[in-house]
Amino acid sequence: MTMSPQMPQFQCMAPEENPSAFSTFSIQDPISVLHMSNLFTNIPDYFSAYPSSLSNNSTSDEADDQQMDMINERKRRRMISNRESARRSRVRKQRQLNELLSQLVRLRTDNHSLVEQLNHLAESHKRAVEENAQLTEESTDIRRMLDEIQLANASTNMLP
Repeated sequence: MTMSPQMPQFQCMAPEENPSAFSTFSIQDPISVLHMSNLFTNIPDYFSAYPSSLSNNSTSDEADDQQMDMINERKRRRMISNRESARRSRVRKQRQLNELLSQLVRLRTDNHSLVEQLNHLAESHKRAVEENAQLTEESTDIRRMLDEIQLANASTNMLP
């Protein structure tokens, strides 16, 4: 197998059973060659994107501490926000309760006033009914007396 001079060759380690064995291979696809050469020439850039994988334990611990601090800060802010929200909710509930109590007092006052007005109207109605009955009785008496007078006049007019 002949290799073209422009094709790169890569060496890689054999399996761990035989660490001294190396094999040489070539990639024939130009696009794959480009990707592979970029990968091997930019190895430090690749690993610098993941500092926790190459850093020592103290840096990793500091990063973990910073992450925990951020999480704790978010929890603290959320707790403060929840407390403030609960306080606003209690204030709103108290305001609604006060409004309902004032509405209750106003409605009871209105109800008392309407009951008094109803009692006054019922009393007026009772007096009107009694007066109507009295006037009806008087009207009946007056008609009876008028009928008697007309009958007496008619009988006197009939006399020769």
